[in-house]
Amino acid sequence: MTNTAKIKIRNIYKIFGSQPEQHLQRVKSGLSKADLLSQDGAVLGINNVSLDIAAGKTSVIMGLSGSGKSTLIRHINRIIEPTSGEIFVDGENILVFDEKRLLEFRRRQISMVFQKFALLPHKSVLDNVMYPLLISGTNKKAATDVALRQIELVGLDGFEKKFPFQLSGGMQQRVGLARALATDADILLMDEAFSALDPLIRNDMQLQLKELQARLNKTIVFITHDLDEALLLGDQIAILKDGELRQCGTRSSILLSPADDYVRRFVRDVNRARVVDIGSVAEVCHIIDGEAPNNYGGLSIPDDTTALLYINGQSRYVISRHHIQTGTKPSPAIMRSCNLMLEDIITDFAAGAEYVAVTSEAGQITGLITQQCLLRSLVQKELTARHVPDRKWSELLIHR
Repeated sequence: MTNTAKIKIRNIYKIFGSQPEQHLQRVKSGLSKADLLSQDGAVLGINNVSLDIAAGKTSVIMGLSGSGKSTLIRHINRIIEPTSGEIFVDGENILVFDEKRLLEFRRRQISMVFQKFALLPHKSVLDNVMYPLLISGTNKKAATDVALRQIELVGLDGFEKKFPFQLSGGMQQRVGLARALATDADILLMDEAFSALDPLIRNDMQLQLKELQARLNKTIVFITHDLDEALLLGDQIAILKDGELRQCGTRSSILLSPADDYVRRFVRDVNRARVVDIGSVAEVCHIIDGEAPNNYGGLSIPDDTTALLYINGQSRYVISRHHIQTGTKPSPAIMRSCNLMLEDIITDFAAGAEYVAVTSEAGQITGLITQQCLLRSLVQKELTARHVPDRKWSELLIHR
């Protein structure tokens, strides 16, 4: 990611069992998780993971059960100590913090939302939310004011005096989220925070988290085993298997360029139209200021360029190799933002568009989407380009 790293995880190993340091060198030399368990009875939780987590973004760490994702997140607030490695937060190595500095770090800089809510059953919603403020020394009036704002922020105003047993699972998780937000910590750790919720409530919480993040810009580390949840929430997604980091990147980069067969199998059934942004698949075009010429004599298109895009005021016209070879008129290009998903521009092509010009968030043109480009981005990797001409592109889209 291009954003400044808030958290830097460097070469983290975690071995569970007696005398883990004795096994470390063998693991570094290539001893597998299965062999370590069978030979020594020790468990390899994390195997040489390095990861940058961007400030103000949501980074999702995902994997199946036993992949090491929950173990890894607990290193960030030192609930679990690594066998080897370093973790930097805002440039400080948190592994050298003494007890006093670690306590301050946990109270001021980082918060955590658990899967099981972890609410105090004998305290009201208000008391649960303000509790971390009170134990950190905030006076009761100030703590109450902050807690009430967070309760309103997560949509629970009016429930301040209720107790956890009087709330639904989704409402209890909102209390946990409000409590984590109350400390105003820059970093929010969420370990399978929504996995215990019913599907509809879970989706509501996911959407609310996205809405809150758009307003608050926290550094969120979100743990999940659910790929759909990861694709919905993550600005960055890291996939773990057996304690190893298999791939880290944007959802588009992981879907379009899986690092290995494991990741490829993991993402093969994803509906790419809904999760791949057009900015990630746009092809290079050569931009020329001026009116598109009627005579193509002398025009040539570089090998690494899809087409020539002429810009004259509000008009955008494309000249491709096909235009030059056949002498047909330039084709107009529709302007669309890079943040749109592939499914958002299908209707453009269905309505007869031949080209979509992709613009950056600043409004600058960054590339072109053609019908062929759209198809290649939508179909499974196993469907190669030689298959595409056998059917109309519109038919392929319908069958997706």
